[in-house]
Amino acid sequence: MQLSKSEEELMNYLWKLEKAFMKDLLEAYPEPKPATTTVATLLKRMTDKQFIDYKRYGNSREYFPLVKKKDYFSKHVNGLIKNFFNDSSSQFASFFTKETNLSKKELEDLRSIIDQELKNK
Repeated sequence: MQLSKSEEELMNYLWKLEKAFMKDLLEAYPEPKPATTTVATLLKRMTDKQFIDYKRYGNSREYFPLVKKKDYFSKHVNGLIKNFFNDSSSQFASFFTKETNLSKKELEDLRSIIDQELKNK
């Protein structure tokens, strides 16, 4: 299951805060802030999708993520590779390095990361 763009934006705030009440989430948004009802609807949908849960304190709810950011984006990237790059990480890497206008330094950093992973295998 996936999050919509607006759910993903809210989830990013929750990942950053780790746990938060509605007021905390609203404060995290830049101006113009969304309506409270909009955020409440997003939270309900995300709870239904089992991305988040909450603890009840009287009439208040403290929300927290059930899915780790790393796990969510890992599945997202793997789906992207599968659906758009014929399940080829080489095609993805080629596209990524050519089409994102990476600097020489950024490419060297990527090479170092790959070299380190190769040593760990």
